[in-house]
Amino acid sequence: MAKKKSDNGVYRVTEIIARARCHGRMRRTSAVEMAAKSLRDLRVAEVGKLDMKVEDGKVVAYRHGFQLSFKYEA
Repeated sequence: MAKKKSDNGVYRVTEIIARARCHGRMRRTSAVEMAAKSLRDLRVAEVGKLDMKVEDGKVVAYRHGFQLSFKYEA
C-alpha cells in the first residue's frame, strides 16, 4: 500500500465574495476558479453565506461568500 504524503503545514483562510445576477452552481465554481488564478494550492472552498439584493420587491442579484483555504509554501 502506498504511503500518503503528509498534510503538515501552515494554512491561511481568506474570504471572497462573488456577485451574480443568477443563483447557480456555475457562478460558485467560476468564483473559486478565478481565485485559484492568484492563490496557489487551494485546498478547501466553503460556501459561507448567501445574500440577495432586492429592488421593488424582486431579487435582482446574489452574493455568495466563500472561505478559501490554501497552504503557505515553505
